[in-house]
Amino acid sequence: MQLNFLWLTVACCWAALTTAKFIVPGARWHDTNGNLISAHAGSVSFDDATGKFWWFGEYKVEGQTEGGGVSVYSSEDLATWSYHGLALEPIEGHPYISPDMIIQRPKVVYSERTSQYHMWWHADNSSYGLLLQGLATSPTAGGPYTFVNASSPLGNWSQDFGLFTDYKDGRSYALYSNGDRREGRDVYVASYDKDVGALERVVHRFDKYDLEAPCIVQTESSYYALMSHKTGYRPNNVVAFRADSLAGPWSQPWIVAPLNTRGFNSQSGYTLTIRGTKTTTYLYLGDQWDSNSLWESRYIWLPMAIDDKKKDLQIEWHDVYDLDVKTGDWKSVKGKTYFGKDATTSGNAFKQEANFASDGVILTGIYGNDSTVTFSGIEGSVQRPLRVSLKHTMTFVMLTDVYSPPDTDDMGFGDQPGGSPDRIKGAWQLRRISSVVVNGDEANVQTLFQRDTHKGIILSTPLLLTLEKGSSNTITVGGLSNGVDYKGADLDRIVVYPPEP
Repeated sequence: MQLNFLWLTVACCWAALTTAKFIVPGARWHDTNGNLISAHAGSVSFDDATGKFWWFGEYKVEGQTEGGGVSVYSSEDLATWSYHGLALEPIEGHPYISPDMIIQRPKVVYSERTSQYHMWWHADNSSYGLLLQGLATSPTAGGPYTFVNASSPLGNWSQDFGLFTDYKDGRSYALYSNGDRREGRDVYVASYDKDVGALERVVHRFDKYDLEAPCIVQTESSYYALMSHKTGYRPNNVVAFRADSLAGPWSQPWIVAPLNTRGFNSQSGYTLTIRGTKTTTYLYLGDQWDSNSLWESRYIWLPMAIDDKKKDLQIEWHDVYDLDVKTGDWKSVKGKTYFGKDATTSGNAFKQEANFASDGVILTGIYGNDSTVTFSGIEGSVQRPLRVSLKHTMTFVMLTDVYSPPDTDDMGFGDQPGGSPDRIKGAWQLRRISSVVVNGDEANVQTLFQRDTHKGIILSTPLLLTLEKGSSNTITVGGLSNGVDYKGADLDRIVVYPPEP
């Protein structure tokens, strides 16, 4: 009953409709060896030479959250990911890729002119005092990649890094913010030379928006640039800009997910376009950072609804969905819902009126070992793991112990201790912690990490549970105490999804 999905075929959470392997945003995804996938803030692209998708990302494990190198995985169907080790491995004593240096947001593109795969990333030291872009190359997609250089892009600073290739003319572009200093706070779009080995010129500068984590998605008639605000590892409301040309003019930014979901608790990172035989699907590949345990950070991959006539892009939430990478079709998976109003409570847990909740009731007061809520009569179709999504909400009332007033920094940057929760260094809890027990089996208590939301906002946390066949299952969610009493998030309902065939 952990907050995870343990099946290997579920680890990547993508698959064709014919095999009914599901995408589950925010789950724990595993590779074919059963290990947690560690490829944060990276990129996914299809390589014609191998006929595979390749996923590169920051390698973060417990005890090595920075400087771990760049991991690489491959898949033929975006359903089952195989680990190929470190595509870029740290080298002790190296001035730019040693274990004590920053190796962040790696992106890989194939250079036709050199017949090499080029990896670019944000290269820095631990104090973010260098603000460079690193380059490494390999003759094969999976690597290993050999370090070439780390340079200042066109004589400027470079922090969060992205890369975009225009599918119409094949030209690639670097996307990068130029740091947090007051004389920076811009985001650049700069074109590469034909070798994709150096930058030629700045195509556009997003001036003083103070944004980061840039990525671009392209349609037949528009370019959409997605970026996040600077709040450290805390999520915020991701925004988008639109233009007819990369050189602009670009529109005013707008929020791309329902207000106060903070981009469904994710940060923009990359986009992937599936041009199938039937339709084209645009995917948002975001990172759900866990500042308490970076190696436990999750991946939020969701469809984007783009309307060029309305000049609009929105990210759509689905607890569970299927994607056919051949046709480009996808569909949401339906589950069975059990409402909080029908659950039983114990201890300090209780039902509370909430006009935004299902049937006007949420379950709250889930705190410590003695406060629980139990859902009964839950149906299990087979004796195998089922996907379960716990719907929950968290109000600021329950966050009074960690919420601090906004600071008065004129840039809203939150440099002062105790700043706004939506500013860097602000005090804001990223998660709530609960225990989950199925059918009263106290020997198998699992820990559930739920993401905080905003008052009145309901989001879901994925969970894998094993249910018995029939309709006599119970799921009990309680507080957790490990020397400290942890608060669980308020619950609205649970949704049980069918198992994969």
